[in-house]
Amino acid sequence: MTDQSIFLVTLVVDDYDRAKHFYCDILGFECVFDSPLPEGKRWLVVKPRGGDGAGLLLARADVAVEQEVVGNQTAGRVSFFLKTDDFFRDHAAMKGKGVRFLEAPRQELYGTVAVFSDLYGNLWDLIQHADATAS
Repeated sequence: MTDQSIFLVTLVVDDYDRAKHFYCDILGFECVFDSPLPEGKRWLVVKPRGGDGAGLLLARADVAVEQEVVGNQTAGRVSFFLKTDDFFRDHAAMKGKGVRFLEAPRQELYGTVAVFSDLYGNLWDLIQHADATAS
């Protein structure tokens, strides 16, 4: 078997600059690419700093069927899982920047976790695994 990994996931957004501001300035992601494409589109990729995981391709919704899924690409389920090495540091920093957590931090067998909402309503888990090698 060959070595494979998921490196990019598309997230449909309403506006490139608004999405880039939230993910980079609020969540602290880095902008990996921001290149213009034809028809006013952009190749806009962000990813968590210091991680080797997948990035997000922020894709602007242009047609009605795309606009309908902004904020609800996974039918209200947690869509994304943001792993951290210091849950309480990142939780406090995110709350300080206005990120809306839907619950208090909780301890689970697998680690410390809390669900938060991005600017569109997509649900995320902020998680620090109990075992640093867990995934």
